[in-house]
Amino acid sequence: MIFIDSSYYIAIADKKDQWHKKALNLSEYLQNNSSVISSLIISEVMTEIGKRNGGKAAYNLFNYFIDNCEIIYINKDLLIESTEIFLKYDGTLSLADATSIAVMNNMKINEIISFDSDFDKVDSIYRIHTT
Repeated sequence: MIFIDSSYYIAIADKKDQWHKKALNLSEYLQNNSSVISSLIISEVMTEIGKRNGGKAAYNLFNYFIDNCEIIYINKDLLIESTEIFLKYDGTLSLADATSIAVMNNMKINEIISFDSDFDKVDSIYRIHTT
């Protein structure tokens, strides 16, 4: 299992994104792993791709997530745990990123595909961003 950050999906979906080519190279790595995301990742990706490429492109990604990813939905307990992580890093991680860390901790996942270097602050996580 591997956690996938919104930055990967945004890069894959937008050919003009600075990380697009790297994301394509990383897609082979994903073929051998189950993808885990949170509902906040879906929110971030759909919002950004909707802005860049329109609602239909965002909706197509939504369907991809439903069909191909294990989605962890945010509930009160996970939100509280995420907020504690957010405070631990003094707001230098977004709440969505803190939630990703909480999900990874709970599921004992230590790898994340992300182009967001903020995850490098977290000792228990190995960020995969190149092949």
